[in-house]
Amino acid sequence: MDLRAALASCRLLAIVRGGDPDAALRTVLTLAEEGVELIEVSLSGADALTVLARARKELGPGRPLGAGTVLTAADAHAAHRAGAGFAVTPGLGTGVDTALDLGMPVLAGVLTPTDVIAAEARGAAALKLFPAAGAGGTAYLKALRGPFPGAAFVPVGGVDVTAARDYLAAGATAVGVGSPLVGDAADGGSITDLRERARAFRAAVRSGARAEGPA
Repeated sequence: MDLRAALASCRLLAIVRGGDPDAALRTVLTLAEEGVELIEVSLSGADALTVLARARKELGPGRPLGAGTVLTAADAHAAHRAGAGFAVTPGLGTGVDTALDLGMPVLAGVLTPTDVIAAEARGAAALKLFPAAGAGGTAYLKALRGPFPGAAFVPVGGVDVTAARDYLAAGATAVGVGSPLVGDAADGGSITDLRERARAFRAAVRSGARAEGPA
């Protein structure tokens, strides 16, 4: 898949991390029903590889489904076996290179300009700016886009509905959202509330104006 193009088109990546595997699977399937096209299952969740494999079976081979928190080469291999189509990392560990070797595009975690240079040199499809809120939010994103105007940044960490609009207006290619979107659904919480949050985020990313310049 062309992960960069998918991020630019969908503009929202849902991050599912839960303590209840069955609830996490329901969360993935509900988000898909609500039109969230890009979903990652974090490997830090309970029995995440089984959740990922079950979600892949339910969604079918054509639906984008990624593995998040891919830290090591072993993580990348396990995610690939479970059916992940792309990998998301919090930093530039060995999982990046192994995922790429396995044919999975990578949304690689970066924070500094040095990270950006290293991630792009290694072939990352896009750059997960993490933790975005802690690093300075939209102001920091704008600062990074100065020397890297063509980079595909995806802010993650502390992205609520308002921040999603702001990041997209500041030039982000997409935003990655975990708890502000998923809430407690992946731990057994309300699916009805999850649907409402999904609709709110989808509306936010549709209305988020893209700043001038390359995505």
